[in-house]
Amino acid sequence: MTMENPSCFLYGPGTAKFENSPYPTITDEHDVVLNISFVGVCGSDVHFWNHGGIVNKVDPSRPLIMGHEASGVVWEIGNAVTSLKKGDRVAIEPGFPCRRCKNCKSGRYNLCPQMTFAADPPYSHGTLRKYYKIPEDFCYKLPDFVALDEGVLVEPLSVAVHASRQADIKVGQDVVVFGAGTVGVLCAAVAKAMGARKIISVDVNAPRLEFATDFAATGSYLPAREESLEETVRKIKDVHALDEGANVVLEATGAEICIDVGIQVLRRGGTFIQVGHGKSKVQFPIEALSEKEINLKGSFRYGAGDYELAMHLLDSKKVAVKDLITGVFPFEEATQAWECTKSGQGIKTLIRGAT
Repeated sequence: MTMENPSCFLYGPGTAKFENSPYPTITDEHDVVLNISFVGVCGSDVHFWNHGGIVNKVDPSRPLIMGHEASGVVWEIGNAVTSLKKGDRVAIEPGFPCRRCKNCKSGRYNLCPQMTFAADPPYSHGTLRKYYKIPEDFCYKLPDFVALDEGVLVEPLSVAVHASRQADIKVGQDVVVFGAGTVGVLCAAVAKAMGARKIISVDVNAPRLEFATDFAATGSYLPAREESLEETVRKIKDVHALDEGANVVLEATGAEICIDVGIQVLRRGGTFIQVGHGKSKVQFPIEALSEKEINLKGSFRYGAGDYELAMHLLDSKKVAVKDLITGVFPFEEATQAWECTKSGQGIKTLIRGAT
C-alpha cells in the first residue's frame, strides 16, 4: 500500500518503524507545507535512538516522528503567505514560539516556555517524513548556489552563530573551540568570519581535528590520554602562543574535562560560552571562574537574527558547508544513519526525504 505521508516513528530505544502519518492540512493562513528533501542527523538524534529521549522520553504508545534539521521544497501555501511560493527551496527553523510571552516579546524567543520544537516528545512530531507543516516566517529561502543538502546545515550553523554572538567575538581576538563535530567546526567558521585572529580546535578525534583545521581553525590540539588537565592547559597555551590565555572559549562537547580546561585556558576577564549539552551535573572550577572574573554564558539553540545571519554568511560565501556532508542515507535507512553518527564516522550525515 502506498503511504500518503511516509514517516519514521521512534517507539523507544532502538525501535523505529516506517509508517504513514496524516497529510499536514493547512489550518492557519500563514502556514506552508514542505516536501522534505533532506534531514540531518545530530547528537540528540543518537541520544533518542539510544535512550528514547533526553529530558522527555518517548512513550511507546505515542511514538514520535524524528528529525529537526531539514530542508525542503514548498509544496502548498496558506492564503496569507506572501514571502514564499510553491517550488521555493528552503531551510527551516524547526522551533517556533508562542510569540506572546515575555521572552518572545523581549526578543529571546528561544527561551519561550511554550516552544513547539520538531521531534520533542510527547506531542511535537519532527521532520523525518515526506510532508511537514511550518509557519512561513520559519522558512528561509536558499540562495541559488546553495543545494538542498547544504540547506540542512543552516540549523547547526545558526547554533554556532548564536554561540558566537553570545560571546560577542571581536576582530583580532583568540578563540579556543572544544569539540570538532558539526557544531564545533561551524563555531570555528563563524569565529573566523567575525574576525578572530587565532582559532584553536581541541578534540580527541584526530581525523575530525584535521578536518577542522582544513575547514576554518588556524590550529588544533589533540590531548594525549595520559596527560593531566594542567598539562593540557599549558600545552594549548604554549603550542599556540596564547600567552595570557584565550579571549573566548566556545565549549561544544558538554564534557566535564573540557569545561574545566576551557575555564583554565581563558585569560583574565575572558568569555566562556557553554554550547554543548552534557551531563545535568558536573564539577565546575568555580574558584578559577571567580578569580579570573570569567564571563560565563549558556547558549541555547538560536534566537532573533541568528538564522538571518547564518543565511548571510552562506549568501556572502564567508562560510561554506558542503564539505561537512560526509554521508547520505536513503529514507528507509534512517536507523543506519543514526548508527553511523553514533560510531563517530564523518562530520555530518544526512537522510534523504521520502519519495
